[in-house]
Amino acid sequence: MTELPDEPSGAEPQELSTVAPRLRDLRRRSGLTLETAARLVGLSAAHLSRLETGRRQPSLPMLLALARTYGTTVSDLLGETAPERDPIVRAGRTEPSRAGGWTYWTVGGAGRAMQALRVHVPQRAQGELVRVHPGEEWLYVLDGRLRLTLGAAVHVLDPGDAAHFDSLTPHRIAAASPGGTELLFVHTLLQSGAADLCLGDDARRRGL
Repeated sequence: MTELPDEPSGAEPQELSTVAPRLRDLRRRSGLTLETAARLVGLSAAHLSRLETGRRQPSLPMLLALARTYGTTVSDLLGETAPERDPIVRAGRTEPSRAGGWTYWTVGGAGRAMQALRVHVPQRAQGELVRVHPGEEWLYVLDGRLRLTLGAAVHVLDPGDAAHFDSLTPHRIAAASPGGTELLFVHTLLQSGAADLCLGDDARRRGL
């Protein structure tokens, strides 16, 4: 199993400064050992330990994987606060965050079964990253062109195009235009002892 990429160790974005203690607290609150949580997310125990002590910074896909495992949101991992159950998310209250080369804005409410993000994906960001995990994903292209790989099929989406798929299908998201791609992205948040996330081309070889 290929591990998810980190942020470069020399760069520690301010938005990620609170992640380490939150990761440790959420894991313990979920009743998971370091070894069990690492296996569910697709990391080594040593790698997860470095994340929990702040010696490594996670990429956005890794944050998404950790959020799913702990049944929470990326916003919660980052220590961001929002009015509980407020159905309205005002544009002036959303601040951009960066992880793994992606820039994203939280555009959904806290404590929900789904997380909604507005995401900018630069061209060539995250290379050949393939994701496999329980749940569903929905995305809508706002600007630029998106290359979406679902299993062996490759789709190019233009502005106004959307995709809704089972995220157990190995999938890859990449910008297909020089200026990158901007999209709306919604995914389900699942917490299960059977939850798993596998990254890399070996996922297809294992029949996932």
